[in-house]
Amino acid sequence: IPSGTPGLVIGNRHDPMGVPFQNGPVSGTDMFVPLDYIIGGNEGAGHGWRMLMESLAAGRSISLPSQALGAAELATRSTSAYAMVREQFGMPIGKFEGIRERLARIAGHTYFMNAARRLAFGAVDAGEKPSVISAIVKAYLTEGARTCINDAMDIHAGAAICRGPENIFTRPYNALPIGITVEGANILTRSLIIFGQGAMRCHPYVLKEMEAVNAKDARAFDQALFGHISHIVKNATRALMLGLSGGRLASSPVSGGEARYYRDLARFSAAFALISDIALGTLGGALKRKEYLSGRLSDAFAWMFLASAALKHFHDNGRPEGERALLEWTCAHAFNEIERALYGVLANLPNRFAARVAKILVFPIGATRPPLTDRLIDAVAEAMTTDMTVRDSLTADIYKPAPDDPGLGKLEHAFVCIRAVAPVRAKIEKARHDGKLEKGELVGMAHAAVEAGILSKAECDQIEAAERLRDQVIQVSDFDPVSYDGLR
Repeated sequence: IPSGTPGLVIGNRHDPMGVPFQNGPVSGTDMFVPLDYIIGGNEGAGHGWRMLMESLAAGRSISLPSQALGAAELATRSTSAYAMVREQFGMPIGKFEGIRERLARIAGHTYFMNAARRLAFGAVDAGEKPSVISAIVKAYLTEGARTCINDAMDIHAGAAICRGPENIFTRPYNALPIGITVEGANILTRSLIIFGQGAMRCHPYVLKEMEAVNAKDARAFDQALFGHISHIVKNATRALMLGLSGGRLASSPVSGGEARYYRDLARFSAAFALISDIALGTLGGALKRKEYLSGRLSDAFAWMFLASAALKHFHDNGRPEGERALLEWTCAHAFNEIERALYGVLANLPNRFAARVAKILVFPIGATRPPLTDRLIDAVAEAMTTDMTVRDSLTADIYKPAPDDPGLGKLEHAFVCIRAVAPVRAKIEKARHDGKLEKGELVGMAHAAVEAGILSKAECDQIEAAERLRDQVIQVSDFDPVSYDGLR
């Protein structure tokens, strides 16, 4: 509707979470809206939902997934530094297993989110309108950003919740619900869009059957129906054989350690296809109203896509060994989520006979996907905090502030300086273990080490400078009462 249309009222603005995200109401009184205003004219009437989905297909693949990845990369960059700068009981908190579990989750999410974003971008760049893929990356990447920011805030603790110039997370945390809500709220996207629409668009026979029924074409319907039956039989056989072999009978386009993940994807793809057909066959149109089931099927489908994106990303990057732990974390997490989702569908499918048959075919030896191992969690956490190549690769797309900028800039500078003096600190620790120095505060031991001829004066100065930076970045902002009242 042209902005100058008589009776149209625009210009007011909403205030979403205090974030400058322009949004406002559009209303009108006694407006005349001719049919020519409909996109496509008279022929476009009644097709608004399709137009909306098609228009979202491109933009939804780009803006919100990119913002979500930016939040995840910020969490990765800042938290990997903070976990090594902040010490407790004489060691970096990044060495504590409780912290490392969250660090690994942040890094793992950042890895597969970047992979999924790039794959979605590629589809748009190729001229496609990937409506289902765009729905997946919008919903699951914005949820991933929420996970990363929440985990980062848990690790930064007081430094994350106290507002001020040094705070890194106040704005991203406030903005998270916006990305989750706009362009199709995530609850709607998961429950109705991804599988509810994707199953019809992607299935090789369902859409043909529906079109044949609408056209009252018995011949076309018979062809589609018998093709559908053959499709189900093939998927059932494939799912059973791959289930019995744990996916080993499937082929892989690559050799090496990641080949097993390609086989696992083939196995779960067959399982998903069979369970989807059984759900469609037993529920029919009622499946759209069974949002518990369609949501779980969306989860399974989405995690297959995310695992596929991670495998492609790893391959396109030249299969770097430094990123292998991240790929393994992603695939282990994804396959666990896929299996859990499919088990959930079978446990709640109304037709219990069909569910029991499907379970025998798809999971003949039961659940086989183990949870993430401690070894894998440790490997990912170690990579993001000590391997600067991996850390830089994970956070390649975000702005790196100057060393004197409050927040991330100062934190990053402190992290770099503390890493640089690690060999000097190792000398002090060795001397203490050898009984040449008494245990005490680090700077004090550094001065004692100079007197004992263990360190040079320059090395002692390096320790002092690094410790000053450490102390600065772990402090949080405070305000006098008058200034504090002005913040509210």
